[in-house]
Amino acid sequence: MKNGSLGILRSTILGIIMCIGIHLGSAQTTVCPTRPGSTTIEVRSTNSSYRIATPSSGGIFSTGQNASLLLSGIDFNHTGGPLQFNHLGGIASDGTRLAVCDRFNNRVLIWNQLPTANTPPDLVIGQIDFSQNNPGSTRDKLNWPASVRISPTGKLIIVDGYNDRVLIWNSFPTSNGQPADLELRHQNLIWPWGMWTDGVRFAVSSTGRSRVLMWRTFPSIDNQPPDYELSANGLMGTPRTITSNGTYFIVGDHNSNASNGPQGNFVWRSFPLSSTQPFDYFMNDPLDKMAAWLQGDFTTDGKLLMLGRALHVWNLPPATSDQKPTFSITSYTFDGRDGSDLVIAGGKVFVSLYNGNKIVVYNSIPTSAAQPPDFSIGSLDICTNTLDTRYFITNRVPASNGTSLIISSDFDRKMLLWRKIPDESGAIPDLEFFLPFPPWDNAIRGDTLVLAGRRTVSLWKKIPTNGELPDHTYSNTIGGIQLQEIRGVAIDHTYFYLADESANKVYIWEGIPGQSTPPKFILRVDRPQRLSSNGTYLAVTAMHNHAIRLYPLGSLSSGSFVTVSGPGRFNLPMKGSLSHGRLIVDDTGFNRVHVWTRIQDAIEGKEADILLGKSSRSDTRPAIGKNGLFWPGASCFDGSHLWVGEFKFSNRVVRYSPTPPTSVAREVSLPSQIELYQNYANPFNSSTMIRFSVPRIEEIRLEVVDALGVHTAVLSEGAFDAGMHTRLFNASALPSGVYFVRLVTSSRVFAKPMILIR
Repeated sequence: MKNGSLGILRSTILGIIMCIGIHLGSAQTTVCPTRPGSTTIEVRSTNSSYRIATPSSGGIFSTGQNASLLLSGIDFNHTGGPLQFNHLGGIASDGTRLAVCDRFNNRVLIWNQLPTANTPPDLVIGQIDFSQNNPGSTRDKLNWPASVRISPTGKLIIVDGYNDRVLIWNSFPTSNGQPADLELRHQNLIWPWGMWTDGVRFAVSSTGRSRVLMWRTFPSIDNQPPDYELSANGLMGTPRTITSNGTYFIVGDHNSNASNGPQGNFVWRSFPLSSTQPFDYFMNDPLDKMAAWLQGDFTTDGKLLMLGRALHVWNLPPATSDQKPTFSITSYTFDGRDGSDLVIAGGKVFVSLYNGNKIVVYNSIPTSAAQPPDFSIGSLDICTNTLDTRYFITNRVPASNGTSLIISSDFDRKMLLWRKIPDESGAIPDLEFFLPFPPWDNAIRGDTLVLAGRRTVSLWKKIPTNGELPDHTYSNTIGGIQLQEIRGVAIDHTYFYLADESANKVYIWEGIPGQSTPPKFILRVDRPQRLSSNGTYLAVTAMHNHAIRLYPLGSLSSGSFVTVSGPGRFNLPMKGSLSHGRLIVDDTGFNRVHVWTRIQDAIEGKEADILLGKSSRSDTRPAIGKNGLFWPGASCFDGSHLWVGEFKFSNRVVRYSPTPPTSVAREVSLPSQIELYQNYANPFNSSTMIRFSVPRIEEIRLEVVDALGVHTAVLSEGAFDAGMHTRLFNASALPSGVYFVRLVTSSRVFAKPMILIR
């Protein structure tokens, strides 16, 4: 019965990336409908309506500014109510009450009596009511609670993950937001996750220090140090959950160094009494070695129930690593991972499902592999997932052409599409695309859209605002190149790019490739990730080296690049974007976004002009809220606003809006469209004036070519503010003839003929 830094982020994020999408490969349920899009793309219309954003005509971003709205969520500081969960974690009971961690909502929900139906909780800890979800660090607040326990003496204990602490209530709380009595912090308690107690002994896993902290007697004062620490002889990597009956002691680990790891569980068959006591064996999920770790509970008669790929039941605890369960329930898909838990109380089994976003309940201990749960809490039934019905998705990558917005997800194998840029939080997309492959990256150039991931690339020549299917799909090979693990895609007016992490290469084609077209260039890059191109530079994310590489397109070669990095600047950045003259870097591990308003400043080693998600460079802790970010993974600038998709342990897409200028000297009528005007004079003798206009901030290249299309001059290149612009073309060194001035934008190319007469 259950009673109540750089290295850490590297192992955690990289371990997560290795396992992305695995939940979709689980055994299909015979109880619930099959997910659409398993073999072909399926599209659903939502009949959504929402307020449409007005393009910005100017303004600036500023360090530490608040975000203006969010998608893949309800709203800032808004949960959606007591039964609208957002990724559940640890669950606990003392036989009477039930408590569960609602992780992304920064709260713990409590039922004073064991629920027998989909009834709302009676009490919330970490918030003053059931509507709010902002994090905090005082004793009445939480930041990503991982585990909860209720001791036999009525103490409530919560592992407060991203506050690096454990909170203890000496008597059970009776009011919402009641502050804790004790706080445990320790130099080796970094990103704590799992926890166990029998009321006397106490154990907490420290994911960031690769160990479990052990107390022989329950802590009675603030910051009481542990008596000893377990590391499994140095083999623990990122220990997560703890399961124990007071004799068996089982620690789940996501990134262990065990010989049959990395995912699985260290098992002590007798309770470890010292740091040197060796573990007896390391156990993988019986159905899938890659299915992370197991977490569960013991029955009063000695059975062990553990949740992994399925719900496994041992009539007796396993004596060896290869002892199979008595049976495994595979008729129902337990969409768990990364925090799911179960507790046995009142003869019932309560299972919190992290990715399933609900509690499913067995009214009695299950007895067969075909037995589904009896009811659910937090959803209409055991098959409904409110993450899906609310359009919350994981690992969001936004992209926009300035008119429409798309968000793709490798984890959910989806693409959400808003026909127009939304201007309100929680806006539901117009279309939902279910994909048969996991898109890790996307790219838009003009109206062309590309999704790419694993060994598949899908390309639309026009944004599919009516649910159109791709014009091209490449699988496994392009031009004789064997695709292995695509992590990046980009497209500009000249080239098409793919980054293959497993091949350590970036492939570059001239134009959109045919199935048999070989690449024009191949760059050798160590484990390349997401890509971006502005037609002048190719940005390659070198996440594992904490850097962004910029390759000049005029001299493409493996060794010709500039590195944007520096000691402590980035921690596992997941994307560098080139847009409208800016370099934007998603600094995932440090929970912030760097914005250089001039790419040249980044090349010269200068600090970013703007930090979003943080007000200072010293603050690197993850936190949701208007003024915070939680693992930002990918950004896009739509010409007016910056959209930031968070990765893994938060499911938000937040939008930053520029601050309008505080004053203007005079009111100016802005152009309504991009336009290139005829040069004056024309014909001309040695020089002529060229005018063009843009309605909003736009990245352009103004160039001159001769009648054969040979480049003669680049007059301007970069981001231009809304308004009219003039450039002088000096042709004194050129022979007489017909020339063309071209205005190259993100969506099209404008051209005007010019006649030079000597």
